Amino acid sequence: MGKQRSNKGDKEPSVPTALSSIRICDFSGILAGAGATKFLAAFGVDVIRVEDPIREGRWDVVRGNPPFKDERRGIDLGGGFNNHNVGKRGVTINLKHPKGLKLAKDLISLSDVVHENFAPGVMDRLGLSYEDMKSCKADIIYVSNSGFGHSGTYSRFKSFGPIAQAASGLSYTSGINDMEPAGWGYSYLDHTGAYYGAMAILLAIRHRNRTGEGQYVDIAASETGAVLHGPAILDHTVNNRTMREEGRIHANRSILPPRAPHGIYPAAGNDEWVAIACEDDLQWEHLAEIINEPWTKKYSLLTDRINQQDELDSALSDWTQSQSKSTIANQLSKQNIPCAPVRTPRERIDNDPTTKEFGLWPTVHHKEMGATRVDGIPVHLSETDWSMSDGAPCLGEHNDEVLSEVLQLSSEKIADLKKEGAI
Repeated sequence: MGKQRSNKGDKEPSVPTALSSIRICDFSGILAGAGATKFLAAFGVDVIRVEDPIREGRWDVVRGNPPFKDERRGIDLGGGFNNHNVGKRGVTINLKHPKGLKLAKDLISLSDVVHENFAPGVMDRLGLSYEDMKSCKADIIYVSNSGFGHSGTYSRFKSFGPIAQAASGLSYTSGINDMEPAGWGYSYLDHTGAYYGAMAILLAIRHRNRTGEGQYVDIAASETGAVLHGPAILDHTVNNRTMREEGRIHANRSILPPRAPHGIYPAAGNDEWVAIACEDDLQWEHLAEIINEPWTKKYSLLTDRINQQDELDSALSDWTQSQSKSTIANQLSKQNIPCAPVRTPRERIDNDPTTKEFGLWPTVHHKEMGATRVDGIPVHLSETDWSMSDGAPCLGEHNDEVLSEVLQLSSEKIADLKKEGAI
């Protein structure tokens, strides 16, 4: 892991930031867009998030929506918004006001990247197309992050994460025989789209630094899902098999390579479970010794376990549900048998010592909510690690700071812009 992190919420990072020379003018929201710039902000990018003062920032449907930290409600108190926008500065600019549009263009001229995840055509209608932005700054990097991209047959379709998942083919791969595709219960491709978005921004910056050229970057979340189909594509191409044909899908079993037992088994208690996977006959032998019951002898060989997997899972379930998941996991781990309790989110976050050691859920300070925990970044760099200390911006929180510091506007000019409805 390298150096131990010491900046898990400190106000000042203890190590230099990797990307502090970069500024992003960010028109994005929800998670696919906001998540990409959150990642970069953690490594020092100055992300200035532009929001709409007329609609109270409702470009982003997450702002002001649950979950909430306490009984308070309001446009600045949405937990999801805070989580996706830590470390950013927030300004409100009315892009439909001539002076507001000029402000946005002035800000773009002093930025390295413009990032947005509106539906295709929205930014063009606002007067902020790629061509418009190049007139503000010739080497600007303009990143569009949407469900289906900004060109091609599906570009006009609107999407949220589950729609892109279905279109990409991923939803089809998740489920149990004779049941509808299950999906994941949340917008998986919003996360994937955010990661690819962050990578694309860094690659474009690398190109600009080498050549002096900006460029347009088009990201489609549905395509970020499609590229996760490698094994399925290979199996179809080579063996002419589909993911959900009879006998193929069992979400908890291992087919390639064949392994058994390999699944999720009930443990003592209400809705308590444990995952067990035996790689070979030796691991099964150790597991059989722990179980210490006569029925284990009929499954000594992998071929026997594979051919009688239903009966094996039933017998193993009878044994596992007589003990707690932690007891089972501790016993099996001592024998190097792959095993883990199925943890609830609360157990993983609050009761696992590795969580605190890795700093994965740092505490940040939000202007209205106070101290709150957020998702950290699941990597650490020994020399230029990430840092999170400030929560998401309240609506227009940094108007005076950004307009005076970045655009060099006087307090009188800022007051006039506010009075005129431009900010």
